Amino acid sequence: MSSPVAQAPNAAGQPEKAASDADRVYIFDTTLRDGEQCPGATMTFEEKLEVADFLDDMGVDIIEAGFPIASDGDFQAVSEIAGRVKKAVVCGLSRAGEKDIDRAGEAVKGARRPRIHTFISTSPVHRKYKLQKSADEVLELVHFQVTRARNWVADVEWSAEDATRTEIDYLCRCVETAIRAGAGTINLPDTVGYATPEEYFEMFRTVRERVPGADKVIFSVHCHNDLGMAVANSLAGVRAGARQVECTINGIGERAGNAALEEVVMAIKTRHDVLPYQVGVEARMLNRASKLVAAATSFPVQYNKAIVGRNAFAHESGIHQDGMLKHTQTYEIMTPESVGVSKTSLVMGKHSGRNAFRTKLKELGYELGENAFEDAFNRFKALADRKKHVYDEDLEALVDEEIATQQDRMKVVALTVIAGTMGPQSATLTLDIDGAHQTVQSTGNGPVDATFNAIVKLVPHQAKLALYQVHAVTEGTDAQAEVSVRLEDEVEGKSVTARAADPDTMVASAKAYVGALNKLFAKRGRLHAQQSA
Repeated sequence: MSSPVAQAPNAAGQPEKAASDADRVYIFDTTLRDGEQCPGATMTFEEKLEVADFLDDMGVDIIEAGFPIASDGDFQAVSEIAGRVKKAVVCGLSRAGEKDIDRAGEAVKGARRPRIHTFISTSPVHRKYKLQKSADEVLELVHFQVTRARNWVADVEWSAEDATRTEIDYLCRCVETAIRAGAGTINLPDTVGYATPEEYFEMFRTVRERVPGADKVIFSVHCHNDLGMAVANSLAGVRAGARQVECTINGIGERAGNAALEEVVMAIKTRHDVLPYQVGVEARMLNRASKLVAAATSFPVQYNKAIVGRNAFAHESGIHQDGMLKHTQTYEIMTPESVGVSKTSLVMGKHSGRNAFRTKLKELGYELGENAFEDAFNRFKALADRKKHVYDEDLEALVDEEIATQQDRMKVVALTVIAGTMGPQSATLTLDIDGAHQTVQSTGNGPVDATFNAIVKLVPHQAKLALYQVHAVTEGTDAQAEVSVRLEDEVEGKSVTARAADPDTMVASAKAYVGALNKLFAKRGRLHAQQSA
């Protein structure tokens, strides 16, 4: 049986031909939907728009902008993204119910290329315990949900949730029903990260061979990383004929996350000998996309993360360094430049001027307005006076914090901490709250406790400190400390995370805690506004 023709729907819902249809793999990014479901990774409305714009510029084919029925905020974000994205298909997720589908249709109707992605569980365990429906009842819902979605848009994607644990005969019946009802894309996800590449390959091969009309639709993969095989499984599905890969920047997502977009793209580009496919993503923007999402979600990228990790193109071993000096391909299978990492580096210090600082920021992928640039430059000069070496990671932490705090209601102005064995430890803190400076002194069981107690005095709240984490941005005793703080509002069920960096660990701690409060209060404001409306 021949491979399915890989086609992406245009504004009218009709397929558009790729340069080589059989080889074209479409990238479906679900960072804004599945990625944001990662606990603590919620993005603000403005951050979602910024990420969506970047994905569109980068060449992502389909952007799953959210789950419109989940909240008024999600609906608003999907609607806004639908109206501003210029090239990509904009997709809204829905369950099988009428209200879900109609809400998704309303949200994406303003898009140039709208899609509704509707799903239902098909596995025995999900049918019995989650849906509490028979196999025949689920089949009826498959037909209903696709038909209703087609009343809104021409481009409908149907997903069999927990496909990899579904009986193959029943899965084929569900897929056939969805195709007959008008679905143009069929997604068979490994929802719980259970499959192996061989099993995933065989599932797609069997379904495509057995189901009538399978050659007329695009099959899609969506893999979770519970056993660390999400990317391997995704590529196995592509080899079996799937031509859409659902993935997220940095692999963020529920539990252990999703297949990482940057890994899928670079695997195809680097191993074209065994993966002879084409993708439309501009790979040189991958590094900046990673940093953008990490900053928006306050989820740091692990140092040894493939493609975009800090150590992905770093060599410390003497043997490796010797090989790299003789020929870069001895230990690098791709160039740093191919994913947007600069191979050379300006040495930044206290004698560096504005032009050198601006050039370095451009190399790192930052474009700042004049006011933001001046603020960042002044902070850089202050940092350079305190540190012997200023590394790229120092600058990234500095600028990311500058960007994150531009719209904050509260900022740390000054902090003095008295600590030592004699106790009690105390902190004197000044915050800028809505433009007014307020100062307080507090004690605690250690300098961090004293600092956080001072913040609570100035900004009373009931949020619980769920995470306090410190690590060094770079090596050396003068390294910046990067602090992560997670606050949980048990009353409203909200969780927020913020990061801050400073050579003084106590200052970084205060900035991170205040940053988390800013996020928490911003969420409350949006929620209360929605409730009032």
